[in-house]
Amino acid sequence: MMASISELIGTQPILALFLVIGLGYAMGQIRIWDFSLGVGAVLFVGLFIGAIAPKLQIAGPLGLVGLIMFLYAIGILYGQQFFEGLSGPGRVYNVLAAGAVTAGLLVALGLGAVFQVKVGHTLGIFAGSMVSTAALQAAIDTIGNRDPSIGYSVTYPFGVIGPILCLYFMTRRVKPVFPPRPVRFHMGEVTVERLPASGTTVGAVMAILPDGVQIAGVRQEHRNLLPDADLELHPGDALLIAADRAVAVDEVATALGYVDRGRLAKDRADLTYQRFFVSKAALTGVKLAELPLPADVPIRILHVRRYDMDLLASPDLMLELGDRVGLLVAPDDVARARAHFGDTLKATADFSYVSAGLGMVLGVLLGLIPVPVPGVGTVALGIGGGPLIVALILGRLRRTGRLSWVMPLPANIVLRNLGLTLFLATVGINSGQAFVATVVQTGPLMLLIGVAVLLTTVAIVLLVGFYLLGIPYDDLLGVASGATGNPAILAYSAHTAPTERPDICYAMIFPSMTIVKVFSVQIIGLLFTGG
Repeated sequence: MMASISELIGTQPILALFLVIGLGYAMGQIRIWDFSLGVGAVLFVGLFIGAIAPKLQIAGPLGLVGLIMFLYAIGILYGQQFFEGLSGPGRVYNVLAAGAVTAGLLVALGLGAVFQVKVGHTLGIFAGSMVSTAALQAAIDTIGNRDPSIGYSVTYPFGVIGPILCLYFMTRRVKPVFPPRPVRFHMGEVTVERLPASGTTVGAVMAILPDGVQIAGVRQEHRNLLPDADLELHPGDALLIAADRAVAVDEVATALGYVDRGRLAKDRADLTYQRFFVSKAALTGVKLAELPLPADVPIRILHVRRYDMDLLASPDLMLELGDRVGLLVAPDDVARARAHFGDTLKATADFSYVSAGLGMVLGVLLGLIPVPVPGVGTVALGIGGGPLIVALILGRLRRTGRLSWVMPLPANIVLRNLGLTLFLATVGINSGQAFVATVVQTGPLMLLIGVAVLLTTVAIVLLVGFYLLGIPYDDLLGVASGATGNPAILAYSAHTAPTERPDICYAMIFPSMTIVKVFSVQIIGLLFTGG
């Protein structure tokens, strides 16, 4: 029976591939004490299937295509935050993470030399401890065989659970107190009692408002109006205030009058509040101050709902496909306003295949460019680095002419998870036989080296970051998550710290550390292979 199953799977690679994907995702959902392998389980199911079907091989570049999709989606999503992280505190965070990752690599090389572990296995141990698929592919390309995938497979599970355990015990020790998660959009209604001078206009009041505060509407003579800079205000008028801080509404009330809830909201005869999906690509990647709006439809955008967060409609904010804009518009103009933004749910999972295809082409081309390293030879960013760097740049640009580079978060998640799944399934299937043979001989030793690598990296980030550099603890969680890399670690960090800082710092660190790991693996591989 087993021989028949092995023969069937071995002669049907497409069947085997989807079997690995389906079983891998099912296995990845199994949770033990809040730990699960997630998409990483696809790798282990692939190794098992590859081991019981010796004839099975996934030929062609399918796995590499998956890796490009994964890295490109990561870069597009985090491009803006990554470049912001190259200045200010983000620079310190990146240096700390790079030092920790480098120390982990030195530990891997040192222990590998002491215990005479093959260099390919050692680089795989490092990549697995850092759960870096890009570093794994760079190691395979540089070494010229699949030895790295063995070390990667042995150490990958602890690469996921190890950082979570470290963060758990560190959090219990320091008992941090976190500020509440900030809310970036607040509204209030203020009745005007006093003005700077007779004849003061809306524009004059706007000019003296605190930063992050806007006048979204005016109630005058029993009518609700959109704010016009030339409109003269009088005592008794009411202002609809939109702000990025709750206290800002009270600041405006103290300066002009008093908070008077409901004066504008209760009357929808002239203006009504609507929320529309942004589903037209022409509206994305453009600052709100420059956003094209229909000339004959007066509209005031109050806020933008992105993912699970409300953002104040500041002049420099750019819309993305799938955003929901909250706005004020006349009841008779609702249909035309809806048509202008598109308002179709399809936008949450749609993106331009033109921009994605072109961006990936540029990434592959960049990966082919040789970079001379004195005393080593030439290295290239390769598949593991080129697409990521190009995507980071495009994610920062967001738009070039009429071409929008960004994509909605749901589409991004689908693209990167599909890509990572294809890569891990292919690597697992093609490495199954070698994995069994090697693990029986040196598997425990590889695992111990991987534990040492991981603990070195995380300990440096947490101890140096907290005790020497004084990094805020929610920032530190994001830095540790970015240095180690797996999204499950970030999810645990976000659960531990109920602020947005772990996500932001992860975005600053993960792309740059991926590049550091790729280059490090390539350089070490060339030194040991004489390439």
